[in-house]
Amino acid sequence: MSVEPEWLADMERFAEALVRDAGALSLAQFRCGTAVVDKSVNGAPLDPVTAADRAVEAGLRAGISERFPDHGVFGEEHAAAPGSSPWSWMIDPIDGTRGFVSGFLHWGVLLALRYRERPVMGVVHQPFTGEVWTGSSHGARFTCHGEVRNLRTRSCGELAMATLATTDPYLFEGAEADAFDSVRRAVRLTRFGADCYAYCMLAMGQVDLVVESGLQPWDVQALIPLVTAAGGVISDWNGDDCRDGGQVVAAGDPALHRAALKLLAPAAAD
Repeated sequence: MSVEPEWLADMERFAEALVRDAGALSLAQFRCGTAVVDKSVNGAPLDPVTAADRAVEAGLRAGISERFPDHGVFGEEHAAAPGSSPWSWMIDPIDGTRGFVSGFLHWGVLLALRYRERPVMGVVHQPFTGEVWTGSSHGARFTCHGEVRNLRTRSCGELAMATLATTDPYLFEGAEADAFDSVRRAVRLTRFGADCYAYCMLAMGQVDLVVESGLQPWDVQALIPLVTAAGGVISDWNGDDCRDGGQVVAAGDPALHRAALKLLAPAAAD
């Protein structure tokens, strides 16, 4: 599948404008004591959703349907809407809702454009800071308050020199926890609590490695084109396609990715 650069650039402009407009809906409820609904079941850890999540996704869906009525739209908070076109969109209206309801900044609006279910363009927007990251075969870029720059991951092939990020140390249990700990002990620095922001920092060359588990498709599909367009590698813990979520490892340097896979292999899902 080849895409004309001009068409892809137009799609990026459309997607960026769309996430900015929809993301603005979240700010009315950010740091305002917004009500939280817990979606978890059977005593599982808190899985929060807010009216902001639903409003942002509704705004994104409306914008896509108006411009591309034949495109499918899939997301976290509303029912799947398959289309008649091979093109579709995947939405995570607020990735990092736990951070959002806590007033932290490590959350973002995720939007992926897909061709036959393969993500080919990803956009991440942090509405409070005004930051936008985009990635596709057209390249990886960062935009904020008029600044636009191309992105490239940094060269770091050794675990001992790497900065690792993950959302929560309690993502991992049993063999997964042991495998993650082996990576954590091998790197120079580990940071927690970043959600999608970690992958954006990886694309910007600030972080070298991200290791997570238990992700859903909407958690990762916008991040795959961003990481790869910036020169990084993202996969499951077996080194295979991670578009369906689950266990995910992203690295800015292919050599670092291979080194991390070796330590994660004992807990990689079949």
